Amino acid sequence: MDAHAETMTGRQRLLAAMNHQTPDRIPIDLGGNQTGIHKCAYEMLIKHLELDEEIAIIDAVQQLAKPSEAVLQRLRVDTRYIHAGAAAGFDGRIVAAERDGQRWHDLVDEFGIRWSMPDESPLYMDITHHPLADASTADVKAYPFPKGDDPTRFAGLREQALQIRNETPYAVVSGISGVVYEICWYMRGLERWFMDMIEQPEFCETLLDRTLRFWLDWFGLFLDEVGDVVDVIMIGDDIAGQRGPLFQPEFYRRVVKPRQKQLVQFIKSKTPAKVWYHTCGGCRAYIPDLLDNGIDAINPVQISADSMDPQVLKAEFGDRLTFWGGAIDSQHVLPHADVQTVRRHVRRNIELLKPGGGYVFNNVHNIQAGVPPENVLAMYDAAYEYGFYGD
Repeated sequence: MDAHAETMTGRQRLLAAMNHQTPDRIPIDLGGNQTGIHKCAYEMLIKHLELDEEIAIIDAVQQLAKPSEAVLQRLRVDTRYIHAGAAAGFDGRIVAAERDGQRWHDLVDEFGIRWSMPDESPLYMDITHHPLADASTADVKAYPFPKGDDPTRFAGLREQALQIRNETPYAVVSGISGVVYEICWYMRGLERWFMDMIEQPEFCETLLDRTLRFWLDWFGLFLDEVGDVVDVIMIGDDIAGQRGPLFQPEFYRRVVKPRQKQLVQFIKSKTPAKVWYHTCGGCRAYIPDLLDNGIDAINPVQISADSMDPQVLKAEFGDRLTFWGGAIDSQHVLPHADVQTVRRHVRRNIELLKPGGGYVFNNVHNIQAGVPPENVLAMYDAAYEYGFYGD
């Protein structure tokens, strides 16, 4: 392993990188909703590490495990996450149901969206009910949205954040929030929503305004609670796919972007925290728009998608944008390659992305079920070994 000595705390390291200063080494991340590890991969990892742990799930839809402190320290992770909850009284239990000749595990969220996981293949939840599938614009206006500024969502959150800030050396990072665009198609259905964008954009604007209002209310109270303590805030909407934008960029810039920008600017008016934006896919065409919105970092940097070469991205945007992710091709290399190939890929991408700061190490999206624990360890150990700056 590299013999360099660390000279910064995890928090100092992360903030230096995000301010485009050179830290002692690249900051390392694990444990968020888009930077996490699937329960099956985690189970194999802790078995490999000979750790006796109960696995807690932090994201039922994606079936993500909560990494233990022992695992986070073994992987030299510099971040610790805080998560707001649902409103008190919301029944978020997963219930069993029989449907279409199958047994399902169902979760209905606060927006009325039903997420389901088949009993025979309990890997993820997918949407099986869109509550606004047949709605009119009037129906959207009348729909009972959850109350974003319900104070019970944030009970105990400040204490959690202060414990990390005052008693640990790590950066405080929020779980995912600010999902202005995606919730719309979750509620409507993707095919119907894509038709709406062409046939009745006013319907889309009405629904977007309601999701934006929810998140403005949510962030108003969230930032009152922890805006002076949290270091990084994660927001995001998937607006790109493997080959580029998922829908017409004109619609994004005319309809979606102004609402995203309003949210980012509201957040920045209430906290010095950095804003991290998540979108999968080949999002190169949207990076100038996202920077104009006011974001500081982009995740997951899907290097296997079109127009996402890390060397090109760093050259074009590296002085203004922090790349959070981009460690390795997680579709082909991380699940299937040998340990040495994993290390080579990680080293190459680190060397492209780390100069001058502006890089936080993480896999491209969550570590999926089936990724060998040897490859997980190789990825993180290579990040540490090759992540130091200078001699």
